[in-house]
Amino acid sequence: MSNIKPLFRWAGGKGKMLRHYQPLLPAPSSYSTYCEPFFGGGAMFAHIKKTNPNVKCVINDINVGIVRIYQFIRDDINGFISILEELDKHYIPLSTEKRKEYYYELRHIHAWDYQSLTKLYETVLFYFLLKTSFNGILQINKNTNNRFGTPAGLLNEKGSVYDRANLLAWNEALQNCDIHCGDWKNAVHGLDESNTFFFFDPPYRESFTSYGQVFTDECQLELLDYCKHVDSQGGKVLLCNRDDNDDFWSGKEGSLSVSRFPVTYTAGRRKKSSGAFLAKPATEILFYSKCENVNTLPI
Repeated sequence: MSNIKPLFRWAGGKGKMLRHYQPLLPAPSSYSTYCEPFFGGGAMFAHIKKTNPNVKCVINDINVGIVRIYQFIRDDINGFISILEELDKHYIPLSTEKRKEYYYELRHIHAWDYQSLTKLYETVLFYFLLKTSFNGILQINKNTNNRFGTPAGLLNEKGSVYDRANLLAWNEALQNCDIHCGDWKNAVHGLDESNTFFFFDPPYRESFTSYGQVFTDECQLELLDYCKHVDSQGGKVLLCNRDDNDDFWSGKEGSLSVSRFPVTYTAGRRKKSSGAFLAKPATEILFYSKCENVNTLPI
């Protein structure tokens, strides 16, 4: 489990942010449950499992397809890998042009013929598309039946699209894990807030990539209020978001600590003339519980 890595690229994924987050994380011994209600690619979960491998976990995402990936990897890893291997063996020998054709054939099946597939096959197909799509962006299009419509990525994989050892590590990591699909409030309901570390990574304010989820400013404040409530109960919390320098977050932290640092977002933005990605400077804001951190595992 020490080598667990995120299962796929994810626009807005936290892999590159962990060096900023790590000094603010609570000590593993200070909580018995870890809860992540906006799961996505699970970069923070992977890090938590390195530092606290036996912790009880509760994870949630609003996207049914994403949730099923984790459920099937936990509950039927052999079936999952078997189907993935079939797709991989067909894909790897192809030229880039043929890989592109194959990608769009599979995307069409996932969009229009999914009801003829088993849930396991549909889920593995979705995972394969995520692994070979553009830049980890989950795009929903009308021309793909309001289902996954992200264009193909670079399609330059060598050897294999997937990492078998990492899938097996995830299978192990997810065994002591409750997996939910829905609103974040359902995922946190009933937990012992005083003995839980909550990591919240909601859709950011003014986010380019919201994955079809509407998360208004009222929703942002409701979530922040819950974080303050958890902190008042003795629990641990870390909430990340974006500060647009419009004073939206000013004075709202209550007893929580606040940290800011500069970041650059590139997800989904491309210059039409050159094809290069547009980089947008921004400010990341973190709200977190004060704690003595001994969680110093190298990133």
